[in-house]
Amino acid sequence: MTMHAIPAHSFSVAPMMDWTDRHCRTFHRALTKRALLYTEMVTAPAVIHGDQARLLGFDAVEHPVALQLGGSDPQQLAQAARIGAAMGYDEINLNVGCPSDRVQSGRFGACLMREPGLVADCMAAIRDAVDVPATVKCRIGVDDQDPEVSLFATVDASAAAGVTTFIVHARKAWLQGLSPKENRDVPPLDYGLVRRLKRERPHLTIVINGGVTSLDEVEAHLEPAGDEPALDGVMLGRAAYHEPALLGQVDRRLFGAGTDVDAFEAIERYRPYLQARLDEGVGLHSMTRHMLGLMHGRAGARAFRRILTVEAIAPHAGLEVVDRAAEAVREAEARRERPDQAA
Repeated sequence: MTMHAIPAHSFSVAPMMDWTDRHCRTFHRALTKRALLYTEMVTAPAVIHGDQARLLGFDAVEHPVALQLGGSDPQQLAQAARIGAAMGYDEINLNVGCPSDRVQSGRFGACLMREPGLVADCMAAIRDAVDVPATVKCRIGVDDQDPEVSLFATVDASAAAGVTTFIVHARKAWLQGLSPKENRDVPPLDYGLVRRLKRERPHLTIVINGGVTSLDEVEAHLEPAGDEPALDGVMLGRAAYHEPALLGQVDRRLFGAGTDVDAFEAIERYRPYLQARLDEGVGLHSMTRHMLGLMHGRAGARAFRRILTVEAIAPHAGLEVVDRAAEAVREAEARRERPDQAA
């Protein structure tokens, strides 16, 4: 791939509920220094009225890191955005794509695709409240909307309010008839429509999300396709979580910086954070659960997962559990290289 100056949004890890907490983000940062990381979605009322240290606290090593907000009240979102910016987040993102029932009842997430004017009002309020970038993550439409109409309407309304960066999950959300899980797989992908959006709105930063499973696919999206222009960035979701070792190649392949970070090196980088949190009384399992896929495809991967799953939940589990899990992989790989010595 041709190397060029790549903006911050060229590669990011998606906000994922119950997954991309501060422990997960710090672990991912051990694999890539350049990827833009996102929080789980936090609702504006929770930010305003909740335990901000618990909901929004993050480690300085996580930068660049964005806060994703959920909500549809411009004043609440502005207040939440100010809190997030004051805590040091590098970007404030509005969720216009989550299809869960809870989101619909609160009038935010994907159902906002039906109200582009309201989204624009929310984004104008956020932009006025903070100096950091304010961005939108949306679907291409919901239910029986025509994506060629709904996507452009959402983007154009917010662009008129001064928003320049849009992360587009290239699927519709079916709010009736599909579960949130099914909404991540069942509606067909329409990458072509996202490319068309970039072609017809070349001044905007357009980032694609949905269905991307490898860095080869990421690179393909960052290159022109026929007459269609290159996209400005790719957001990787479940693949980054389930196979985090691929993040160890991001800085070299996408940013031309440094060498790959091996899984064992990532563990060493993560260790000081693990120990610091253990010293604060954080349970090991809440941190190591994000590491389960690190050895995906390697000899000993099953033993690695089993040790972290079973032993990390013990009341006083410490770094020795992580060491045992890593050693199980080293031993399995050594046996594979020397089959004649296998027991």
